[in-house]
Order: sequence, then C-alpha cells, then structure tokens
Amino acid sequence: MRLGDLLSKAPDNEEKQIEGFLVGQSVRPGQHKLIESGHIIRTIRCRTCDDDRNFMSGKKVSCLVVGDRVVSIDAFLKCVACDATIETWYLLVSRDGLHEQSPTVRLERYVENRRDMAGRVGLGVGEFDDLLERAQLAFEAKLGAGAMVYLRKIFEAITVQVADVAGISTTTTNGKRKPFRTLLQEVDATRHIIPTAFSSDGYLLFSELSEIVHGDSSEELALQKYDPCRKLVIGIIQNVASDQEMKRAIKDLGWNMSSLDLPSNEEVTS
Repeated sequence: MRLGDLLSKAPDNEEKQIEGFLVGQSVRPGQHKLIESGHIIRTIRCRTCDDDRNFMSGKKVSCLVVGDRVVSIDAFLKCVACDATIETWYLLVSRDGLHEQSPTVRLERYVENRRDMAGRVGLGVGEFDDLLERAQLAFEAKLGAGAMVYLRKIFEAITVQVADVAGISTTTTNGKRKPFRTLLQEVDATRHIIPTAFSSDGYLLFSELSEIVHGDSSEELALQKYDPCRKLVIGIIQNVASDQEMKRAIKDLGWNMSSLDLPSNEEVTS
C-alpha cells in the first residue's frame, strides 16, 4: 500500500504498513519535502458539478517532518470533472522510524478545507445529510459533545416527523409536549424505526446522547461513543426512508420531505 492509498481512506485511522516515502532521505524535524505519495483520491460532493465526484491530488505532496515518528502532510485535491479544488491536511504517526523501507503508520488527524467548493457524500437524505456532516466535522475536530448534539438533533427530528406522518400526537391530553421516551415508544411500536439490533431499548441510544450533551461525560468518552451512535442514527434514517407506506403518506400530504427519499434497497455505510 502506498501513502496515497492510506490517505485516501481518511478519516480511517487503522494502523497500516505502507511503502516507505522518506527512505534514504535526510529530512530533519522542521523541514519540508515534496514526497512521492501516489494519488490521494476522495469521493466528495462537488458543488460546481452538483454531483459526487472523485477529487484527486498529484503524485507528489508536501511533507513536513514534525518529529522522529510524526509527519504533517498537505495536499490539494482537484475535481476530475471541473476546476474545483479542496485543501487537505493529515497528521501521520509511525510506529517505526519514518525512514524505514515499510513503516507501519496510522492517521492521527485529518482536516479538510473545502472552501464552499464541495461537501461530503451523504446518504441522499436532504436535511439530515447536512446534520450528519456537521456531526462528522465536529468529531474530526475532537469536539465529541458537539458531534453528539447533531446526532441527538437528528434522532429527535426524525422521530417527530414520523409521528406527524403516522398521526401520532406529539402532545399530551393537556397540551404539553410528550416526554421523548413516551413518543419514541409509540412511534417505534407503530413504525419500527429503531434498527433490529437495537430494538430492545431504543431509548438507550437517546440516553447515551443526552448524557454526553448535558455534560455528564468527558470529551474522550464522547469521541469513543460517537461512531457506534452515528451508525445507529443512520440505521434509524434508513428504516424510515425504506418504509414504503411512509413514503406514500408523505407524498399524499404534499410535504417537501426529500430527507426521507432513500431507496429501500440501498446499503447505508458508516
């Protein structure tokens, strides 16, 4: 695996052995060097093309040696179909020395500057794509609680929307807003929005999110719990979006609900 292949998988931080990129080169900490990385390729939503496109770097990228086992890498990626470009930055940590023939490395940090030229490839679920992107950006910036706020907002919003379409009241008999636990139980009993693997206690996910949002957990714990919570929230979106009866009801009501327009056989990836 070349360095470009590893960086193309960002923000995946699994440790990998790659071809050496500083073999035989005398580069001290604080020095920049153009290195042969191979192309970095990322699939991104190009706002100029209004479509998902591959953005690709050149074969060489700028490398700053930070320490004996740490390098900072900067790259420009260009849309293959137009002139849109984005800037990407990677912090790479090596288990071995950086000058090894086949160092074992992992991605410590990844940041994109899309400059309004591009967005992330989403699930095709409208407003929720934007919230999922905000959650991911917060996570990558190491803002665990902030990331969880967006996931919690999605969970609440989609539950209320399903309740409205399914004719389930979101208020109690005296006009007050129903406790979310009660509303979720009623919605899930009718529309089964909670993924099967989590169906025994769908409110537990909301509790996890709420505990972190209200400051009862550390940032480190929030970051640890982000990925599984995100997968479960995406599973809820998928379940709702694949419900054909829900789609018909939304259409009959004339609602602008592109956020629920996802083919029922589409695979959802994390």
